[in-house]
Amino acid sequence: MLRALTPLLVLIVALVFNVQIYGDRSLEGSNQLILLASAGVAALLAPKDRKSLIWHGIQGTVSDSAKALLILLMVGALAGTWMASGIIPTLIVYGLKMLTPQTFLVAATVLSAGVSLATGSSWSTAATVGIALMGIGQSLGLPAGWIAGAVISGAYFGDKMSPVSDTTNIAATMAGAELTDHIRHMIWTSGPAILVALAVFGIKGLSANESGDLSEVAVITDLLESKFTISPWLLLVPIASIALIALKIDALAAMGLGTLAGAIAANILQPHIIAEIAGHSGPSAWYEGSMQAMYGSTQIAIDHPMLSDLLKGKGMYGMLGTVWLILCALTFGGVMDAAGFLATLTQGLLRIARGTFGLISSTLASGLMLNVTASDQYLAIVVPGRMFKKAYEERGLKPENLSRALEDSGTVTSALVPWNTCGAYQSSVLGVATGEYFMYAIFNWMSPLVSLLLAATGWKVTKTASASSTQS
Repeated sequence: MLRALTPLLVLIVALVFNVQIYGDRSLEGSNQLILLASAGVAALLAPKDRKSLIWHGIQGTVSDSAKALLILLMVGALAGTWMASGIIPTLIVYGLKMLTPQTFLVAATVLSAGVSLATGSSWSTAATVGIALMGIGQSLGLPAGWIAGAVISGAYFGDKMSPVSDTTNIAATMAGAELTDHIRHMIWTSGPAILVALAVFGIKGLSANESGDLSEVAVITDLLESKFTISPWLLLVPIASIALIALKIDALAAMGLGTLAGAIAANILQPHIIAEIAGHSGPSAWYEGSMQAMYGSTQIAIDHPMLSDLLKGKGMYGMLGTVWLILCALTFGGVMDAAGFLATLTQGLLRIARGTFGLISSTLASGLMLNVTASDQYLAIVVPGRMFKKAYEERGLKPENLSRALEDSGTVTSALVPWNTCGAYQSSVLGVATGEYFMYAIFNWMSPLVSLLLAATGWKVTKTASASSTQS
């Protein structure tokens, strides 16, 4: 057990130190190097009879996740064309027009959820719509902690439930679950959690001042409407993409079709944007602009600091840092697995955690522990996913139970830890201390509690066909 724990402890201590030095920039490469160095420590400590299995362990882990990595690249392409086509600006304009002082917190949650569902990113949602909502909400006299809590609750709900989210795809891959089954299974924990959050925000809104200043809403919507052709027809593209995935069309194919539909919509409704991205309006502008939106960095010019950040696109290129981090995390997980260390750690935990409730609660606790110690949500998904996968199989539990638990802890609690990359990012972007918004990020701390409740009752904890028939 001590030998198995050593590489994990080295990783945690090194990451905590690294995040203190680099902060948000730790994801740019230093965390990746620490993961590889920790994998080296695990390889050195591996028993002699298992050293020959290490490379095979890395190959197997990366091979199992190859499709998820391709999906992440496609997410970048899809986000680029959906921005250029005006899909995301349309969502924002319609959402902002819903705002009143009494409904602000509820509307902010719904708008953040909608944008995050479309983009698959809680980070970009907070950095764009979130910043706008912070300014508008404070001008209405609402406390900053409440506004940030509403934004983060909505952003992480959309992130969890989005088929184009990196964490959603990683959790499904680590558990061996189908993406559509994973998302459907999360409804039973994410649904009640977001309903509780909306109810609390609705009650809080009843005490809001009716004479709030909504002038900033008009400024933002006017600028977006002058830059883009805003049309409800654009919303058919994300609706169709989500419908394809819900119909169990291969996720990679559905995202490819969504990307293509976004590019076509951009050329029909926003030809001036495509020409701007291409840098000219010549005969080949449609091709160059569409390709640039899919694969590279783009900046759509607009005279507003917040909207300027919103209208940045990164394409596939922008996902390479995440792919790099995941590859290094998979390398660490592959070495730990091949060395037998993950099995040792899992067995140790399972001696304490008995039954289905113990297994799910151990998964949730591991995700939270790694968010607190390793300071990274990807590790809080990848490491417990590798550790507990076989245990869920042996106990006859479907893989979506594991993937749901990984998200109910690893994804959402990351924003609640001040020194975690997610907590530090949300705090710095929204300008609100983590401790100030902690209690109001209701969805984020309700999700693991609802997950625990379902594990305790056994409701919506699905079993494999063989396990069900054995019990009957």
